Amino acid sequence: MTDAPARHRRSGTADDQPPTSGESPITRLIHVRELSIVLVTIAAAIYFSLTSGPGFNTVDNYQTIAQYLAPWAIVAAGEVMLLICGEIDLSAGFVFTLSPFVLMLFINNYTPLPLALLATLVVCALIGVINGLIHTRLNIPSFITTLGMAFLLWGLSLIISNGSPVAAPTGSWVTDVFGGWRWSELLWCLVVVLVMQTVLSTTRFGIFVRAVGGNRIAAAEAGIRTERVKVISFAIVSTLAGLAGILQGIRVGSFDPTNGGFNTMFFAVASAVIGGTALLGGSGTVIGALFGALLLGIVYDGFNLTGISANGFYVVLGVAILVAMALNVSLARLRGSLNAAARRRYE
Repeated sequence: MTDAPARHRRSGTADDQPPTSGESPITRLIHVRELSIVLVTIAAAIYFSLTSGPGFNTVDNYQTIAQYLAPWAIVAAGEVMLLICGEIDLSAGFVFTLSPFVLMLFINNYTPLPLALLATLVVCALIGVINGLIHTRLNIPSFITTLGMAFLLWGLSLIISNGSPVAAPTGSWVTDVFGGWRWSELLWCLVVVLVMQTVLSTTRFGIFVRAVGGNRIAAAEAGIRTERVKVISFAIVSTLAGLAGILQGIRVGSFDPTNGGFNTMFFAVASAVIGGTALLGGSGTVIGALFGALLLGIVYDGFNLTGISANGFYVVLGVAILVAMALNVSLARLRGSLNAAARRRYE
């Protein structure tokens, strides 16, 4: 077991811990994973500031952008962990849809609102655990597992709600904290991103997640319980998706069975991918996913302000994903080449 740490390092990507001593500022900048998405986001913000008129740079419009990005970024924070493991959760958008109605079931059965919120998030986590166990124990691909769960949850949402929106609870400090205040959804988003990035970057679980995605066999040989890591990651995605659904519903003032679904899930995955998370696993960044969601929110909002058809947004989204993937692959290769050159100099 003395070589376990070495195996952990080998199971990650080559550019996880690049040498930095003696490097130029430009070289160090290249090592920043979020570099490409930050630059594109800044460029998009400048472009729409110049072309959308005075309405873009207003507090009300910033709030609109925040309302777009917050749910995508919260769900993406969980999807990043799972994508790094080399898996995906297609049901997260329907956990987003279902969670508010589960909350109302608890409330209608005389459960105090704080306890109802906690119980709802536990139910959401259990959905993720079920996804993870089906995937790991039955060896069914996560794509198929979560696709089936997505339709199951979709049906449950329609049955529980009778296909109609219901009013969200109001008049409590709890609802103010969970979406009632105009900026509370964004604050929850930033807290979630900060916590998940810290977990990914500084904890053993984060190391295990990258190890499982980088080389599952090597991770298992090093003593990492790979199945447990995946199940926990599935649970994290579902919990965050449930939280995002509740936050948005309370902000809007009603719980709608048509919210969320595949639309929210795909925007969350797109945010993660645009932000630098590798679809094949092994590497990713929650901060990058936040900037990915911010970029999508800016573009979506900018299209609305400039009067461009919303249909064109999906063309831009497709181009953005392809360009982001190309940039991320190119930068990863460049970082690998720089690391190799640096190691040769120090050997």
